[in-house]
Amino acid sequence: MTASLHARLRARADRSLASLDRFGATPFAVLGVSGTRALLGFVGFMFYASQYPDRHYLFGPSGVESWSRFTDVLDETGTFSLYSVSTSTAWFELVFHLGMLLALAVTLGVGGRPVLALHWVFLWSVYQRNQFLLDGGDNLAYLVIPMLMLTRCYDRLSFPSGLAGQVRERLPGGLRAAQTPLHNLGVLAIATQICLVYVTSGLYKVQGKLWQDGTALFYIMRIPEFELPGFSRLVYGNDLLVVVGTYATTLFLVYFPLGVLVPRLRPWAAVASIGFHLSIAFFMGLTGFALTMVACDLIFLSRPLAAAIRLTDRVRDRVTASVRRRTGWPEQSAVTAARTAAAKNAG
Repeated sequence: MTASLHARLRARADRSLASLDRFGATPFAVLGVSGTRALLGFVGFMFYASQYPDRHYLFGPSGVESWSRFTDVLDETGTFSLYSVSTSTAWFELVFHLGMLLALAVTLGVGGRPVLALHWVFLWSVYQRNQFLLDGGDNLAYLVIPMLMLTRCYDRLSFPSGLAGQVRERLPGGLRAAQTPLHNLGVLAIATQICLVYVTSGLYKVQGKLWQDGTALFYIMRIPEFELPGFSRLVYGNDLLVVVGTYATTLFLVYFPLGVLVPRLRPWAAVASIGFHLSIAFFMGLTGFALTMVACDLIFLSRPLAAAIRLTDRVRDRVTASVRRRTGWPEQSAVTAARTAAAKNAG
């Protein structure tokens, strides 16, 4: 009996050590965090672009929020904003357009971590300038972008310049060895943060009377700011949809972390979450918040996305080969094939 117990304990210890070694040697969810980076950059760029025609009214020195109130709020909260440096219109235009370009660069995967850090600073600044435009996605972006800086979020879905590789090769061996553990730590931090958001939101809803009696969705979708004319009525006018939607929302938010912990359920939980937030974007107009949550959900879909890309590549290669055979086009040279394979591996 003692020998059997000792063998089981030793087997568990060996599995734990193997998992620890894999955590330090194998980067997880590289494609997922790359998608998170790209989509968060797009959300920031969308914020700038959507307010561009009214930027002076919303964020300028003489905008709708008075300069004195803006600076007083910064002093009270102890935070900062690049827009508070000067009341010059030229300075405002410079900061606003630089922030817009940085968001676009993050979306396209240009500039690496330094550009991502600058994007965070400029995004924080514009959000602080007018907080009445925010829909909640900003709070998550504040937290997630610094976590992304730990990860290899520029390995995929980006335009590689070669500079990052040269810098990496010149780093001391100890720092290079720490890159993978830091990447995995960043992925784990983002996953934990998302689970906390879901659980906290779900537990608050459980305590609410309207969520308990299944009528919360009816009142939420009738709020003028969130109502979508012609569509919201189809939901809140149906008692069954209201009750099912209210209870399903609460159950999903509370039990989402359990679905994430089970590898086979993880992709389905992420897909359900994406559908949930896209419906929020459609019916309630909280586009920034919804896309920020979708961006973070992508880390749970890294393997399915990679499999889909590989399948797409195989289908494309087969179609290309078939077209070449039927049309008599010359086959791809060995040099071109090698370059294409190298580009795929680098991406």
